[in-house]
Order: sequence, then C-alpha cells, then structure tokens
Amino acid sequence: MAESDWDTVTVLRKKGSAAQSKSKQAILSAQRKGEAVETSKKWAAGQNKQHVVTKNTAKLDRETEELSHQRVPLEVGKVIQLGRQNKGLTQKDLATKINEKPQIIAEYESGKAIPNNQVMGKIERAIGLHDIGKNSHCNMKKKSDDFNIALFGKTIMIGVIL
Repeated sequence: MAESDWDTVTVLRKKGSAAQSKSKQAILSAQRKGEAVETSKKWAAGQNKQHVVTKNTAKLDRETEELSHQRVPLEVGKVIQLGRQNKGLTQKDLATKINEKPQIIAEYESGKAIPNNQVMGKIERAIGLHDIGKNSHCNMKKKSDDFNIALFGKTIMIGVIL
C-alpha cells in the first residue's frame, strides 16, 4: 500500500484522434469544460482564387496623395459588352466560357475592375477581339457582314467599315 499515493492520477483512456477533435461535438464539450479552443478559418478554401491584384498596395498606403489603382476604361467595357452581345452571349455565358465568375465580367463591363492581362486575354479570345485594352483597331466578325469596332483614345467608332 506504500505505492498508492493520493496525489497521482492514472488515466486509462486514449487521446482522441485529430478528426474527433475537429468535430463540432468535441469543440462544444471543450468549451463547456473551459479549455482553450482556437478556431481559424482558411481563406478562400473552397474557391479557386487564381487572380490576385499584383499592384503594390503598400506603396499606396504610404503615399499621402490621393492615389488609386487604374481601372478598366469605360470605353473598353463598352467594347466588351458589344462584342459579347454580338456573339449572343449573356454575362453568365461568357463567364462560364472563360472560367470566371459573372461578377468579374460585370466589373469589366462597368469599368470598375482593375485590369488583369490573363482575364483580358481570355475575354479577347472568347469574343474574337484583339488588343481590347490597347489603343488599336479591334476587328469583330458578325455572322454575314463585317462589324468593326475601332478604339482610338477616348472615342469609339462603331459601324461597318467599307
């Protein structure tokens, strides 16, 4: 009986596995017992976040002047919208075709998006336009007759060029 001590405790059970400790029941029981419970959420865990803004936001924070990122010009948004409508696509159809969200197409068409070369390239290929974002001539074929869009600076000429 000399070996039995009132201060020592022997626990005869196994420690729960990682899967059990992540369950809602295990978290609630740990909170009831008063144990420390840390929960963290993975950022964009279930989404395919492949396009990030590569602009230097820290530089914008350090500046005292009113600076902001350059947005897609409204003229470019109108060209995208006309090209999409010419193909007979909705925003959702175009987004599905280029593997993007419909919200991104809406942002580009409204001029609120920060330009991303990958997304612009996908839109150009899907609509059949070339160099939408640059000050150059954009050719777009309509079913039977030519439908040309030219983007020069701030003006857009839309019509049949003979």
